[in-house]
Amino acid sequence: MSFMKSLKHGLLAAMLLSAGAAHAALLQFNVTGDYTASWQMESDRVPDEYIGDVGLVMWEIAGSYAGSASGIADIGFFNGGFGGGLSILDLATFEYVLVADGPQIYSGTEVNPLFTPGAFVLTQYEGTGRYLLTVTDVAQAAVPEPATGALLLGGLALMAASRQRRKA
Repeated sequence: MSFMKSLKHGLLAAMLLSAGAAHAALLQFNVTGDYTASWQMESDRVPDEYIGDVGLVMWEIAGSYAGSASGIADIGFFNGGFGGGLSILDLATFEYVLVADGPQIYSGTEVNPLFTPGAFVLTQYEGTGRYLLTVTDVAQAAVPEPATGALLLGGLALMAASRQRRKA
């Protein structure tokens, strides 16, 4: 088999192996208003705990939580049937620093939630606090998808093949 033929087969195999679904987006969560907090989480993170008709919990999420000594909290997301909203449990004190009602912040199920960018108005559970939760997609431009590399290699191979033909 000629070198060019081997190169073409290798590049085709690399393109097929690298093509696939894109990775989950990294999302930035920011709570503003009467309480402030921020953390990052993958859009399709699997919950550490889910409670049937109540919602789900993500354990040990590092972030910036007002009044937290450790900067690590368990984040609970309530489903719409339970009233929606979220809770933040400070792991340094094991006290809730925020419990807020509002819309359901994820789609899908408690077992397989999907978080998407958006803005959510929240109110303090049995209180007067007002909050705005914004969820934004953090661009990961520094890490290209494997398919991008395969396309680059494929383009270079085509340029090399056309140059080889011109020589012949």
